[in-house]
Amino acid sequence: MSHGYSKGIALKKRYGQHFLRDFNVVRSIVERIPLAGTSVFEIGCGDGFLTQAILHMPIARLWVFEIDTQWANYVQSHFPDKRLTVSQQNILDLDFSIFQEHKPWILLANLPYAVTFPILHKLQKNRHLLQAGVIMIQEEVAQKIIKTSGKGYGYPSLFFQYYFELKMMDKVSPGAFYPPPKIYSRLVYFKPKINIEPISDEAEFWKFIKVCFHQPRRTLKNNLAQSHYDVASIAEDILLLRAQQLQMADFLKLWKQLSVTP
Repeated sequence: MSHGYSKGIALKKRYGQHFLRDFNVVRSIVERIPLAGTSVFEIGCGDGFLTQAILHMPIARLWVFEIDTQWANYVQSHFPDKRLTVSQQNILDLDFSIFQEHKPWILLANLPYAVTFPILHKLQKNRHLLQAGVIMIQEEVAQKIIKTSGKGYGYPSLFFQYYFELKMMDKVSPGAFYPPPKIYSRLVYFKPKINIEPISDEAEFWKFIKVCFHQPRRTLKNNLAQSHYDVASIAEDILLLRAQQLQMADFLKLWKQLSVTP
């Protein structure tokens, strides 16, 4: 199913194709991080509007991952440049060990909005291969991962802020795209944090965080009541707080106090 055409190629709704058309936005993306001699990758190049701008920079190489065969072929043929490699692969299925050779990598991309969170999780898992990046995501998602308290603050905020430095950049209106989406977008700068304090039983800790925020308006006591966590060691005044009232340091302290019963 298409929702318009660009360069004679149908735009496919299933891939959420909204192509960037604003040079100022592209300039913000390519000028945020010094790119001389770097390895850059792009997820979802579409018709190459951003790709072309990246190739104008003094980069060492650009790897593009485009799931749509027509656009992958279009970009391959329209931007002949020996630094460019186009792969028709879904980034979510990709084995990131291919990035080992030319690391560290910089990601510059207008991410497909429907799979933003899965992509962010994949980046988190492979952050040792990354130097930094600028991504365009939905405004609502940007707010979720950047929040430090209040409405919208939750598991995604704690999770991504623990592993990455995040900075809000330009807010981008629907008119910057063709066809215009129904939502605002946001550029976000990210950089993997170095020397992160290890969390004991890390995967389980993040499950615990999800439980704490299960119903954000309920107290920790209520959210944890149906879980397997033994909260006897936690002070009552803490249990009567909502998860949104706690910071990462508080959760780590709670985690140390908990005696987890399988």
